[in-house]
Amino acid sequence: MAMKIRLARGGSKKRPFYRIVAADSRMPRDGRFIEKLGTYNPLLPKDSEERVKMNMERVQYWLDQGAQPTDRIARMLEAAGVREKAERSNPKKGAPGKKAQERAEEKAAKAAEAAEATE
Repeated sequence: MAMKIRLARGGSKKRPFYRIVAADSRMPRDGRFIEKLGTYNPLLPKDSEERVKMNMERVQYWLDQGAQPTDRIARMLEAAGVREKAERSNPKKGAPGKKAQERAEEKAAKAAEAAEATE
């Protein structure tokens, strides 16, 4: 059975609240899970201790059993000091998109025309 440690969404519309759960990866996001490991409330300030609560003993148990944390949970575990920081590289993230590149080219062309006209 492929296990995941992931978030299960609760709360009402526009008021998210998440449970941190150990679940079979084939189950739906808010569906059946094996064990509740903690909670995450994104509406609280980032420095609040109530924002992320985890039972670290049980999280460690599931990690030892081979459960894979999702990206968001992995970041929470890194912040808690349970996991080593993973190296992340996304060089395309900072690059402008196609439309922005086209606008920049048009702007450069207009600037070149204006420079030629003033000469």
